[in-house]
Amino acid sequence: MLTRTEEILFAAMIFFLMVAMGSTLTLENFKKATESKKPLLVGILSQFGFMPLIAFGLAKGLDLSPLFSIGLILVGCTPGGTTSNLLTYYAKGDVALSISMTIASTILAIVMMPFLFWLYCSNLVTSEIQIPYKSIIGSIIILILPVLIGIKIRSKSTRVALKIEKIGSFLGILMILFLLGVMIPKNITILEVTTWKMYVAAILITVLGYSFGYIFSKVLKLSERQARTVSLETGIQNGPLTIAVILLSFSSSNVNEILRMPLLYALFVPITSATATYYFYLKSKKELKGSV
Repeated sequence: MLTRTEEILFAAMIFFLMVAMGSTLTLENFKKATESKKPLLVGILSQFGFMPLIAFGLAKGLDLSPLFSIGLILVGCTPGGTTSNLLTYYAKGDVALSISMTIASTILAIVMMPFLFWLYCSNLVTSEIQIPYKSIIGSIIILILPVLIGIKIRSKSTRVALKIEKIGSFLGILMILFLLGVMIPKNITILEVTTWKMYVAAILITVLGYSFGYIFSKVLKLSERQARTVSLETGIQNGPLTIAVILLSFSSSNVNEILRMPLLYALFVPITSATATYYFYLKSKKELKGSV
């Protein structure tokens, strides 16, 4: 799929992007939020419980091909992304809880991603499709290391971390555009098999994630701010991490088709997340007026 030069460039982008992700996280916030264990536990259960199940249900319900199903389920198994931390702030949610969920889910991903992927994708294994579980575990460990470097940088210098964070935000968009620019000219035929069902799956995985995360939180009697946080943290996945795991783990013969769902997800999640954030923001303003 990629030339040697493109592979080196992509690897450098991913490394810096993961460092940038870590630079947005602080262990102090994590320590404060873990003092209230229930919201964090509810968030983690929602993240690793609902999202993989939603992805599996969509893949089955929409009758996606095995390779497209693998890509979608990997999106569902991925930990939360740091974008949710900023959106939680705008949605008047619990930012400390959001940061804690991102840190906890990222660390737990070392174990949970391979386990959940095996749980939901083992039935997709055929003579043509082999799932490289060992490579996936290795890829996740390699990708978590620069996140820890970013956390360390943040603890040493907030000023440097903020600069890295800004560059990382731009780099995340650039990476998606880079992959699309490389993939589409080389694999134009893939567009011909991008069906309406795939578009529906890419949109619904986030929408259902927000919905289930919010409802689950309210059923377990979390506060409104905590419920909004769990909702956004559940629905917003770490797209770049998903793409990196696929490129580092799967053979070139299958990687193009597997990447389709994560790339579609990355294209639609800004729209769905912005919509959910604006809804929560308006809801908070209405509640504030009602309390005056």
